[in-house]
This record gives sequence, structure tokens and C-alpha cells, in this order.
Amino acid sequence: MSEVNELSYIVSNDVSTSKTIPHTTSKLGLYLVGITGGIATAISVICISFVSPAFRKICLPYVPATTQQVHNVLQALNGCSGSLIDLGSGDGRIVFAAAKIGLKAHGIELNPWLVWYSRVKALIIGSSSQTTFIKQNLWKHNLNKYDNIVLFGVDQMMKDVETKFMKELRKDCVIIACRFPLPTMNAIKTIGEGVDTVWVYKITKDLK
Repeated sequence: MSEVNELSYIVSNDVSTSKTIPHTTSKLGLYLVGITGGIATAISVICISFVSPAFRKICLPYVPATTQQVHNVLQALNGCSGSLIDLGSGDGRIVFAAAKIGLKAHGIELNPWLVWYSRVKALIIGSSSQTTFIKQNLWKHNLNKYDNIVLFGVDQMMKDVETKFMKELRKDCVIIACRFPLPTMNAIKTIGEGVDTVWVYKITKDLK
């Protein structure tokens, strides 16, 4: 946000000094100030959208995965195939990493700026054929067609999301829970430690 503050400082200085500018150039100065102010406002809105929590059933803030977390998720996905969905995909880094190892990767995210950013990045890096980004509330999205699930959750949501998994996921689906484990399911593998820990689960029978 420092760029925004600096830009706002420049705008305020332009406004304060514009009184000393001759009348013949004051209109041009006002136009430039207006344009610059509009850019500053747009940047502010975008930045706020990236750091503020999206509105969900349970507030899930945007906290980008660390390099180690991405590495641990990829290790957990070793040997997996088919489709994957990242619940709360943020800037898409897990989705892009999964696509690189051959998975058909999807991301679901409620924040429209993050969805837009991820889609643009997919076009730029040439992975749009392997990735899909959906703007939707994760609680309203049915998960029964996916082979692999990734979730960076918060403690308050894990019980509810486990119930959703039990209702919707099909046999042999792999679940990778990051930061917090599922409350009652038994993990088949744990990778990493501390905040970088991921818990791996597998649906062993048809729960429907």
C-alpha cells in the first residue's frame, strides 16, 4: 500500500501548489490532478480487495500460500491424477502449481479481483487450458466431480467443511487440508510442520 500513499501524497501536493500556477496552465494541472486521483483511487480499491476478507459463511481471509506450503501441497499430490479444486484459490498459486504437474486444476474464489487476476495470469503464462477460476461461494459449490480437494482453512470452518466433504465427495477423493486439520477424519499422511503443515485424507468408501 506504500505506492498508494506515495501517489496520494503527490496528488495532495499538486493540489496545494496549484494555487501558485498561472491561470493559463491551471486547467491542465487540474485535469492531471483529476486523472492521477482517479488512478490512486482505483489502486486503493484493488489493494483493499486483495487484503480484506471476502464475505463467506465463515470469514476466510486472503493469505497467500508460502513457497514451503506450495511445496508441501505438491508433495501431497504426488501420484494423484484427474481434477483438482482449490477452495478459496486467492491469487491462484496452488491452481497453477497443480496444473504444472498435469492436473486439471480449478479454483473457486468469492473475491472478484482475485478471480480476475488469476484468469489474466493464466492467459499470460499460457495455462488457461489447464486451469479454471470460478467466482462463487465455496459453500454453494458441489464438489462431487473432483478427484482432489485443497483447502487453506481457518479453525472455525473445519467442522462445517468436513460435513460438506462427507456429503459430497466421492470414493477415492483426496483431501489436502492446510494450516488446520479436519476434526474427526483420520489423516493418511502429514507433511511439514507448524503453519506449513498439510494433512492428507482419502475417502475410502462411498459416503452417499
